[in-house]
Amino acid sequence: MIGIEIVELTPTNLTDVPEHCKCCIYWEYPEAFDQGKRSKDDLLSFKRDWLNRARASFGCCGRIAYVDGIAAAYVQYAVPELFPRIAEYLTGPPSSDAVFISCLFVPQDRYRGRGLGRQLLESILVDLRNRKFGAVETFGRRGTADNPSGPIEFYLKNGFSIVQDDSDFPLLRLDLHGKVPNKHIHRTDDKVVSGETDNHHC
Repeated sequence: MIGIEIVELTPTNLTDVPEHCKCCIYWEYPEAFDQGKRSKDDLLSFKRDWLNRARASFGCCGRIAYVDGIAAAYVQYAVPELFPRIAEYLTGPPSSDAVFISCLFVPQDRYRGRGLGRQLLESILVDLRNRKFGAVETFGRRGTADNPSGPIEFYLKNGFSIVQDDSDFPLLRLDLHGKVPNKHIHRTDDKVVSGETDNHHC
């Protein structure tokens, strides 16, 4: 039987995070990321600095999924203010009551198709409901899974709706108490664009 354990991200287990994620500062430090040519140690230092700030101001902001003791998947989330890169996305910003998922990633093929993404998502939804947050939002991607937070189909299948549509990076939302804010709904031909109007597949 495969053993799956999901644990809170901390400075102690940060080095366990899958390589691609623990050294990625795309959302947190856009200028440093765009400059490129930084060592892994330098990138990890940036990530640790962000993690300490996020935990101090927001609380739990990430989770690792271990499969038989090996870190196989990762999710990162916090209030939008902690992710400056959001400003570059035309479908943003997220709503003021929403927590933003910046990354939900299963990097290795051998761990995909086991429900790790769904389990990570469910774990943070429980966390955010317990902490009385109103909603969670993210930028999905159309046509490919090559996106930090994952493909749009994954989120639609798990109850999210499109609140600002786009040909590449729609903004998706899951209200944690059953309501979607009218100010953020994008309409096409007088119809609300939502998960019900898209093809669902994973």
